[in-house]
Amino acid sequence: MTHPLLDVRGLRVRHHVPHDDGGHTLGAPAPDAVDLAVAPGEVVLLLGPSGCGKSTLALATNGLVPHVLPAEVTGTVTTAGRDVATTRTPELAGDVAMVFQDPDAQVVTGSVLDEVCFAPENLCRPADEVLARAETALRQVGLWERRGDDPAVLSGGGRQRLAIACALAAGARMLVLDEPTANLDPAGVEEVYAVLRSVVGAGDRGVLLVEHDLDVAAAFADRVVVLDGAGRPAADGPAREVLTGQAERLAALGVWLPTATLAGLRLRAAGVGIDPLPLTPDELATGLERLDTAGRLPAPATAVHPTAAAPEPARDTVLAVDHLTVRRGGRTVLDDVSLAVGRGELLAVVGANGAGKSTLAQLATGVLRPRRRDVAGTVRVAGLDPRRADVRDLTAAVGFVFQNPEHQFVTGRVDDELAVGLRARGLPADEVADRVDQVLDRLGLTALRDRHPFWLSGGQKRRLSVGTALVCRPEVLVLDEPTYGQDRERAVELLDLLTALHDDGTTVVVVSHDMQLVAEHATRVVALADGRVVADGRPDVVLGRPDLLAAAGLRPPPLARATRGLRDPAWRAVTRLADLPLTPALAEVGR
Repeated sequence: MTHPLLDVRGLRVRHHVPHDDGGHTLGAPAPDAVDLAVAPGEVVLLLGPSGCGKSTLALATNGLVPHVLPAEVTGTVTTAGRDVATTRTPELAGDVAMVFQDPDAQVVTGSVLDEVCFAPENLCRPADEVLARAETALRQVGLWERRGDDPAVLSGGGRQRLAIACALAAGARMLVLDEPTANLDPAGVEEVYAVLRSVVGAGDRGVLLVEHDLDVAAAFADRVVVLDGAGRPAADGPAREVLTGQAERLAALGVWLPTATLAGLRLRAAGVGIDPLPLTPDELATGLERLDTAGRLPAPATAVHPTAAAPEPARDTVLAVDHLTVRRGGRTVLDDVSLAVGRGELLAVVGANGAGKSTLAQLATGVLRPRRRDVAGTVRVAGLDPRRADVRDLTAAVGFVFQNPEHQFVTGRVDDELAVGLRARGLPADEVADRVDQVLDRLGLTALRDRHPFWLSGGQKRRLSVGTALVCRPEVLVLDEPTYGQDRERAVELLDLLTALHDDGTTVVVVSHDMQLVAEHATRVVALADGRVVADGRPDVVLGRPDLLAAAGLRPPPLARATRGLRDPAWRAVTRLADLPLTPALAEVGR
């Protein structure tokens, strides 16, 4: 009988919540009474709403919880036959390796080869063995030819492949990955999963994967384990059986589902059955083509027809970018970019890692103020020059939400984090308190108001970072990857909130890799490639054109991939779940 590489029994974790006086209390358990095992050659996908304890469980597999992050732990975690509770974390490094959301958080050296050698060197392996392990790992992830490069020059997907190589070189047979594709463009996502397939294909390693983007992960996983909002076990079984057989239940729990499965639920609600429910875009495409051939495919809810890719001229421009060129370290990051964004637009800026998206967003909000000699062209936002405007005037007019929430926290309490900007503007105390309470309630953070921001879950940190911008009610709101780390329910709430803001006249600019998110919510899409604008237009136009997306190093969203082969032009233009035929009484199904 094959023994599991990871065996979790009755795991219950309560974090220490520090107080201002130096003491602490114990938080609610998350996870709570969880059993989970991973066998060699098996990929287990761990799902659940934000805050249910997925990342905590991942950190418990190698002893970071509780040996580094203090917590009360009951139950047992056994890795490669060793009890994690009684084994020091460094001693487990050769058995279980973590790959985090942000690969940059793990980089400690100046070259790709040195980075991969670091773990086996610290395990005191002989020099020839260290080099042999490093070469094998780098060849496995396709980075051997770049072994002399600085990790900083790799793409996002390349850096995450490097993190996986480091895990492999350590000799760990158990890989634990916490949202490894959260910061990656679609090409980077495909790179990472291609490597992971190769890693598990040999049959001697296991993978525990925490992931929200299921459009690729669903087909990769063997089993799915689901936790509910309280961190308790809700489902455990083969991936297809859980994700499609319990789709309605998982949707009710606020768990992400593959786009193809959501589309199948909506079609089923409209009386257009695809049985069994599809798991992948290819399966959805096959089902739609079968209905199309049989003449049973109704008209989409929104009849859209692609025309020219050019956008309509912006009216009442609040963000104007005119021939903007930015250089950094001898490299051109933005190259002659011009945009006019009108009041009330919800603009999505898309592109591959390194295309210049975040640089454009940071320049537009004054977060980035490069030297004059490195910039040509102009930016105006709400009538201000963000490079020269007074910080108080600028923050009153434009809000910015960083890709990494922790980069913007400056206080020790959640409610103080929301209040700090309002207090700096001199608002009366009662108005500050009222605004803070409204945002806490709107983002589901009221019960955590006295918690230190760094003690929140990843999804809760993201909601707080969005709240710090929302509470100031800016004219322009710019968000870098706003749904990063969010469960399905909270992501829908957040995006509905952004949609309501732009309906009320706020200009919303979203930088995102999530092409389905862009399809569902944006009123306009701008695609960047190598610092230049390569497409600008309505979402149905840009996202329905594989040639435009290919020029930006992107892929069509999953729904667009499934519909582009259909005969009806109206169906070929369907990119949003909202475009699918749907019975009005069941309009919430699959949201």
